[in-house]
Amino acid sequence: MSADPLHREVGPDEDGQRLDRWLRKHLPALSFGEAQRWARTGQVRVDGKRAKADQRLTAGAVVRLPPPALPMLEAKAEGRAGARQTTAEEAEFLRGRVLLETADLILIDKPSGLAVQGGSGTDRHLDGMLDALKRHPDDERPRLVHRLDRDTSGVLALARTARAAAWATRAFRERTTTKIYWAVTLGVPRPARGVIDLPLAKRQVERGGERMVAVDEGDGQTAVTEYEVLAAGGPCALVALKPLTGRTHQIRAHLAAIGTPIVGDLKYGGQAVDLRGEGLPRRLHLHARRLTLDGPDGRRISVSAAIPPHMAQSFDRLGFDPEMDA
Repeated sequence: MSADPLHREVGPDEDGQRLDRWLRKHLPALSFGEAQRWARTGQVRVDGKRAKADQRLTAGAVVRLPPPALPMLEAKAEGRAGARQTTAEEAEFLRGRVLLETADLILIDKPSGLAVQGGSGTDRHLDGMLDALKRHPDDERPRLVHRLDRDTSGVLALARTARAAAWATRAFRERTTTKIYWAVTLGVPRPARGVIDLPLAKRQVERGGERMVAVDEGDGQTAVTEYEVLAAGGPCALVALKPLTGRTHQIRAHLAAIGTPIVGDLKYGGQAVDLRGEGLPRRLHLHARRLTLDGPDGRRISVSAAIPPHMAQSFDRLGFDPEMDA
C-alpha cells in the first residue's frame, strides 16, 4: 500500500466541522497538539490549500493527509472490524425511544447515561446502535446531526440520509432550530426571566480536569442563553432554557456562573449540588425537553420528550408539574 499522502472527502454530516476536530474524529490516535502541528506546518491541506486548525470544513471538500496518517487509519479500520455488535435487546430498546419518524429525520428520546459517540473507555454508545433504526437492510445508516452530553436526556435528531444530514447539520449550525431544555437548579435564578450573556472558555481546573468557565469579553467564545423560572420548591427551581449559541456545556456553565448550578452536576456545582439528603437523586438534572425545526420539506416539526425517571422522582419531591407546557 502506498505511503503517499491520503485524500479524504468531507461528508455531508461533517459540514461545518473544524479541521482539527475532523482530524481527531478520523484519526483517534492523533493528539490535539499533533493535529494543530500538521495544520500549522502545511502537512494537511484542504482542496489543495493550506488550512488553519480552526478552519470550518464544507461538505465535499477534500482533505489531504500526510503519510503518518496511514497507520492510524488502518488501526481505526481494524478496531471497527472488531467492534462490539449491538444486541437484540439494545436494538429493541433504541427503537422504543423513537418519538417521531419522517422520510428524512428520526427524533428519539436519548436516555441519561448513554453517550452519543464513542471515546476512550466508552464501548456502548448511540452511534454504535444506529443500524437498528434502518427501515430496510439496504437503507443508508442514520447519521448524528447534533449532540447531547452523556448524562443529558431528551430529544435528539438523527438524519436518515446524507442529503438530510447536510440539511440538518446546516440548520443546527445556523440556529434555525429551537431547543428548549429543562434544568432543576440549586437556588432560584434572579430575575425570574432573563438572558445570560457570558463568554465561555475551556480552562484547567483542580485535579487536572477541564471545564468551561465564564471569562471577560474577548477571552472566550460568545455564549448566550435565554431562561425562565417555571417553578420553585424547597432549595430548588425548575428552569426552562433556550441556548442561542451552541458552546460545550453552555447551559451547565452559564447556570453555575450565575450562582444556580444544576442539581447533580458535580463538575460545575461541586458537592453542594449533591442533594441526596433532600431526597433528590445524585444525577444530572438537565433534559432536552423540546425540539422545533422545519424539515427539509418545509413542514414544521415540534417534538417533546418526557422527563427521565430520576428527574420525575425529584419533581414529585419538589412539587413540580412534569406536564407543564414550556
